[in-house]
Amino acid sequence: RLASYKAALRDMGCEDRQACGRWLNNRVENSHLPFRRRERAMQRFRRMRSLQKFVAVHSSVFNHFNQDRSLSKRDHFKQNRTAALAEWRSLCAA
Repeated sequence: RLASYKAALRDMGCEDRQACGRWLNNRVENSHLPFRRRERAMQRFRRMRSLQKFVAVHSSVFNHFNQDRSLSKRDHFKQNRTAALAEWRSLCAA
């Protein structure tokens, strides 16, 4: 199957444009992981309305607490988490 694919590329003159290998597609596949994770979560809901209710609440909570650790220093990350938790507690107490 791969041989016929390479032959077709060679016939079209595009052989050098397509790189075929075992791990060459990893970057593309890994970029889709957050989307696939959301898809799996959506499969649990039978009705679109209940999914929309859940996502409305979940997105506000998730966006509030989801901070990429790799993009900041530990002290700054911990300060942001503490501030987010304090704000969340004040919202829940109200």
